[in-house]
Amino acid sequence: MTRNVLVTGGAGFIGSAVCRHLVTAGVNVLNVDALTYAGNLKSLSRVDNAPNYRFAKIDVCDRRAIAEAFASFAPDHVIHLAAESHVDRSITASDAFIQTNILGTFSMLEAARAYWLALSTSKREGFRFLHVSTDEVYGSLDGEGLFVETTPYDPSSPYSASKAASDHLVSAWARTYGFPAVISNCSNNYGPYHFPEKLIPLIILNAIHQKPLPVYGAGANVRDWLYVEDHARALDVIVRRGRIGEKYNVGGRNERRNIDVVRRVCALLDRLRPIGHPYEALVAFVADRPGHDLRYAIDATKLERELGWRALETFDSGIEKTVRWYLDNEWWWRPLREKVYAGERLGALPEGPQRAPDKEAGASAPASIGD
Repeated sequence: MTRNVLVTGGAGFIGSAVCRHLVTAGVNVLNVDALTYAGNLKSLSRVDNAPNYRFAKIDVCDRRAIAEAFASFAPDHVIHLAAESHVDRSITASDAFIQTNILGTFSMLEAARAYWLALSTSKREGFRFLHVSTDEVYGSLDGEGLFVETTPYDPSSPYSASKAASDHLVSAWARTYGFPAVISNCSNNYGPYHFPEKLIPLIILNAIHQKPLPVYGAGANVRDWLYVEDHARALDVIVRRGRIGEKYNVGGRNERRNIDVVRRVCALLDRLRPIGHPYEALVAFVADRPGHDLRYAIDATKLERELGWRALETFDSGIEKTVRWYLDNEWWWRPLREKVYAGERLGALPEGPQRAPDKEAGASAPASIGD
């Protein structure tokens, strides 16, 4: 029997990958998205004419509209991805993060719970609500250890705090109401259709335009990188087979320092689009982000052992696919660079303590680098 899956935030980076994956697999998909600055329906051009895909422009905070979407589409599963996600933006404009990430999740939970309670017994038993979250809720690691599902929460930014709050709401709804919810916490995603404010697409596009490649601090911050299509597969597995009330960490086992990510992108561009001198010469170290977590690293053992998921891409294979995609798909990113986000720095505080750039690393540059 064909599943009906309601995806919130399906015009975003991860959400569009989830929609493409599900539609290609024959699942009926309703994509609900408010189309804020990072929502882009062009990311769905491959599936937007498919008979098993439809789109509704709805803000998840609009509970009446969400309830109508539930009633008309009758989902078997919900994958809740709608969120404000850029750490730098949360530092200087946190309001939207509180509204969408916390109140929007509350709205989704209540609409989904009312819908679930009205289902027949058999439908109710099969219904699942997957809340997609981030490893940033766990805070920062030092040089050792990995985040596991029982790691205490210790968020550092307004973004991660808002996601931590939404995680707690979902857990509470599962415990208090017996609501069939599952939570996933992922590491840093990368891949095609990634909005240009984030680290990897920003570096690729700045390099293409021979602009400075900004690196926070000394570039020593470490992230675990997950190819977005691997993440989309993981979310489908979790919503189908994950245990109610459980959390599953999703990571690519690809830890890299930010500076090493930038250097790898530069090396690929040196080979794929040479300009007569190394792209790495464009690297510019800038003042660090306030509250910048040192290291994230996900232990995905639970997901791998219980549900049989494995990341298919290594960082080397995934990053080459990503760089090639941006080189080949100017039609997608050029309108964003020209009309939405041109690479300016985000998240810098006008006053207060900020870590200065390393004196030996280089001068600052007027751009940002984001998780």
